[in-house]
Amino acid sequence: MPRTPGYRIRAVVPYPREYDATVKRNVREQEADARPAIEGRLPSLDGYDTILLASPIWNVRAPMIMTTFAEALDFRGKTVHPVTTYAMSGMGTTERDYAASCRGATIAEGLAVRGEEVKDADTEVEAWMRRIGLPARWPLLTGTSRTGWIQLEAAG
Repeated sequence: MPRTPGYRIRAVVPYPREYDATVKRNVREQEADARPAIEGRLPSLDGYDTILLASPIWNVRAPMIMTTFAEALDFRGKTVHPVTTYAMSGMGTTERDYAASCRGATIAEGLAVRGEEVKDADTEVEAWMRRIGLPARWPLLTGTSRTGWIQLEAAG
């Protein structure tokens, strides 16, 4: 992930390490329209114009904790680029879900990378970053960037 100002979303009750158990938990959370609690203090989005919101796709959607996060912050005037890893669903419903939960944001072009292909996705990621107007080699950015990234930390 880029070395620029960022935030990792951690669940108060951590996700299981096993993929199937994680998906089962997420299905239960989706069916209950749950808002899992986030560990620690939420970041301020002040000073950022562009946010990369990264998570896996489980059962066609981003985990419900991403909705917890998005609904808690003020995204007015921000551009949000969803970034996902997936097994079968691509971007799933992420763009629609973020349009509803990131109130006031513009949901822009996202990137979906098959989980098994992440290690070899550098070229795809760099091309996408250039296409959306970000430097392809983001680790070169400094703290003066007005782009931040937010990533769900999940074992599954």
